[in-house]
This record gives sequence, C-alpha cells and structure tokens, in this order.
Amino acid sequence: MTIISTILVPLKRVVDFNVRVRVKSDGSGVALDGVKMSINPFDEIALEEALRIRERGEAEEVVVASVGAQICSQQLRAGLAMGADRAILVETDRDLEPLTVARTLKALVHRENSELVILGKQAIDGDNNQTGQMLAALWGRPQATFASELSLRDGAATATREVDAGLEVVEIDLPAVVTTDLRLNEPRYTKLPDILKAKRKPLETVTLAELNVEPEEQFRVLGVEPPAVRPKGVMVRDVAELVQALREKELV
Repeated sequence: MTIISTILVPLKRVVDFNVRVRVKSDGSGVALDGVKMSINPFDEIALEEALRIRERGEAEEVVVASVGAQICSQQLRAGLAMGADRAILVETDRDLEPLTVARTLKALVHRENSELVILGKQAIDGDNNQTGQMLAALWGRPQATFASELSLRDGAATATREVDAGLEVVEIDLPAVVTTDLRLNEPRYTKLPDILKAKRKPLETVTLAELNVEPEEQFRVLGVEPPAVRPKGVMVRDVAELVQALREKELV
C-alpha cells in the first residue's frame, strides 16, 4: 500500500451558510460587520475526507492552508481542532481572484511536497468553481472534480463523480487534485478538548512574496445588488384558473 506523505487541504473563510447575506447600502459589496464567519462547507468536507484517509493509515499528515488576512487564522484553528496536524496562513489583505489563489496553492504544494490536494468544489460566497481545476492545470497533474466517493490504492485515486447524467467513476494517478461534493461525507463535530489542543498545534504564516507569487487583478466589481423580491403567490381554485393565470403571465 502506498502511503501519502502530505495531504494539503485549502480552507476558505466565508460567511456562515446559516447567515442571511446583506448588501452594503452603497452597493460596493456584502456587509460583513458582526457577521458570523466559518470554513467554507465544501472545504470542511474536504478536510473530513483527508482526516479519514490519514486515520486509515493511507497518509502521514494533513496540512490545512488559507490565503487571506490574519483573521483567517480562526478558520485554520478550527481545522486544527477537527484534527489537521498543522496549518499555513498565506497572509494578504488583498481580495484575490481564483487564478492567483491557484498559483499560491501550487507554490504550497511544491513547498510541502504534497501528493494529494483535496478542496471544496466551490466556495459558497463566489460560487466560482475554478480554483481546483486551475490548480490541476498549473500543477500539470490529474484532477477528479465533484467527488461523492473517494478511495486510494497503489498510487492512484478512484473517485465517483456526480455529473448531469448520473454518476461517473474515474481513476487518476497521484499526485492529483480532488474537489469534493456535498455527499462525500459528513464532517465531524469538534469537541472542546480538541479545540484546546488546536491552540498548541503549529500555525505558520508566510507571505505571497515568500512564495514568489505576484497577485494579478483581471476583473473589477462594478456593483453588488440583492436579488429581486419575489412576487406573492396566487391561489387558484381549479386547473382552468391555473391555465388562465399562466396565460396572463405569458408562461403558456
């Protein structure tokens, strides 16, 4: 059995999925003051899968990493409390685009000699679904996206992917990139003793310059607007009235 030395799991700090997002009054972005922030749910699933791989004896260590401001260390500590061995914060105050994040992760992969990178298929704030694919392309290694099952054997990974037509099973050689879907697993509950132990685990801080990554801005946000208010529903007595209502709305 081939044992992976290091699994790298990127974690992104996002608005908690239970929070109702509000747009700033000037339309410049999302209001974050006083808002609960958490690990991106898809990344949390990725971390849980990496921990299960290590617990099966198929990997030696799990390293979590985040790219962002110093406050992102909160999410890294949460990842350490779940069971990750150590954490790396690539500190920057800039709002980075997926391509720059992918380049940063590639630098971390080479720095840590990671043989497997597991990350969420997308972040729930931007929903870009780009970073994992970009990382695989920059790294020149295979990828398995939207994984709902994952197994490792003899230097290869077998993933069951959720596609439009159903399920697809692919086998890829390691090193590789895997992005996770919701049905891959259910992340574990973090207990208080684990949270206390996490404070003593190593959390390293590096800069983009130390990784030889130059941030690039290809896009500019012109404005942010909340979704349109949905109109109230209409009660109908029978099928004929339903058809008439649909005709009035030019839907049939």
